[in-house]
Amino acid sequence: MKRSQPLALGLDFGTESVRALLVDLRGREHGSAVASYRHGQITETLPGTGTRLPADFALQDPDDWLRSSGQAVRKALRQAGRANVISIGVDFTSCTMLPTLRNGTPLCQLAQFAGAKYAWPKLWKHHGAKGQTERINQLARRRKEKWLDRYGGIIGLEWFFPKVLETLDEAPDVYDAADVWLEAGDWYVWQLVGGDAQCLPRSTCQAGYKAMWNRVDGYPSSAFFKALHPKLAGVVREKMPGRLLSPGQAAGGLTPVLARRLGLPSGIPVSAAIIDAHAGVPGAGVAEPGTLVMVLGTSNCHMLNARAELPVPGVAGVVEGGILPDLFGYETGQAAVGDAFDWLRRTVGERSFADLTQRARALPPGAEGVLCMDWMNGCRTPLMDGSLRGAFTGLTLGCGPHHLYRALLEASAFGLRWIVELLQDSGVPVRRFVATGGLPHRNPLLVQIYADVLGKTIIVHPSKQGPALGAAILGVLAAGPKSSGFSSVAAAIRAMAGADGGAPASKPVSVQPDRSAHQVYNGLYTGYRQLAELLRTAQR
Repeated sequence: MKRSQPLALGLDFGTESVRALLVDLRGREHGSAVASYRHGQITETLPGTGTRLPADFALQDPDDWLRSSGQAVRKALRQAGRANVISIGVDFTSCTMLPTLRNGTPLCQLAQFAGAKYAWPKLWKHHGAKGQTERINQLARRRKEKWLDRYGGIIGLEWFFPKVLETLDEAPDVYDAADVWLEAGDWYVWQLVGGDAQCLPRSTCQAGYKAMWNRVDGYPSSAFFKALHPKLAGVVREKMPGRLLSPGQAAGGLTPVLARRLGLPSGIPVSAAIIDAHAGVPGAGVAEPGTLVMVLGTSNCHMLNARAELPVPGVAGVVEGGILPDLFGYETGQAAVGDAFDWLRRTVGERSFADLTQRARALPPGAEGVLCMDWMNGCRTPLMDGSLRGAFTGLTLGCGPHHLYRALLEASAFGLRWIVELLQDSGVPVRRFVATGGLPHRNPLLVQIYADVLGKTIIVHPSKQGPALGAAILGVLAAGPKSSGFSSVAAAIRAMAGADGGAPASKPVSVQPDRSAHQVYNGLYTGYRQLAELLRTAQR
């Protein structure tokens, strides 16, 4: 019997669900399925216990990741028919993290910790560690820690070590019981490939962008951690075992146990994990430096590869090889985008975005005097302050929901422009803009406003699942050239997601800026920056 063509599996773990994507080595889709997490975002009570959660908590159930990925993969396999899956790539939200035993069992699955909120995985958007984040930043500045410059002089509320320190402060019994602290993406890949904790695969992407790791210096020193809290002195040595691998490196082969869950043969090569948004870079067909890839969704994450490492105020991280080999990957972001849009829709009582978008499109630039500050979930880049709050100004009795909505879209665009200017002013080239993710396809008005505010053309990549495609590409790299035929990272990206590929079938959409609108927005952008400074000062 003729062997079916090789397929790559990309698993894209989001905030509410996981997507399984099967593509061939030309990027053509053969199967795609989404499975929602049974518990979604755990923000009110712990499952099965009724334990109430504080307002800033956002947790998840690790069983949901295993259960939902099995459902999604099996459904995608049914669509693909006879499938010869040669590789698996995984992207995951970050920093979503958890404490486990040495055998990988999450602490929340132990009877004595089922009702302990700090034993559960903290979702990326968990904001319970505000005080711990400030302590880390203050200590790093006081000690003049050189790693702080790689993160624009400030680390973020959603990062790894603030969440570890939060647990140590608030639930020392949970901290003591944890043999291993790790990112959820690393935990999932560990479940796929098995093995002892000492050899568990940790991604340099997650470590570099969310845990202050550097290829030359490693993590912050034990002296720094000891000064932060005496019990943290040995946290890296004692509670963070494993080997650091770059995305696209092989973490191991699929174990028989997980093979049965996914409906696949065992032994399939599995790549080290990558942050979901960062997977959007290869998934958007981008292999060259100087292109800002904007993964637009619940939040926005912007990635840019460059040939040199330069300090940028408020950047979320600069990691050598963090996105693609031999390049310095810069990450910036906006904390609330799709989330903020949906919050507004619900707040004004709209069932869908259709009417809201139509009426907002009819308004002129500037929303007839309404200006918004889009800090509905704090400010990521450039201020790295999760405590900041948003605002609307210029409201009158004549304003409707569509004024608020357009002002919010424009605020998101102004925030993006601020980020681009920071990069350019710091000497980092930004020559081209590519948008990917689901939001650019669902909300063309947003992309047009982005182009108008920037005064630049934006390319919308035709794939609606760029991170999943990027994860699949990285899985193929882990399988090696003998299985894939690709001699380089760039060749794989071009073949599976770029101009050389046979898919996606539709072509990229080029969104051109409206020059007259751009001139109007130049003045409004100045007002946005002034409002930002006013609110930042008032909220100190």
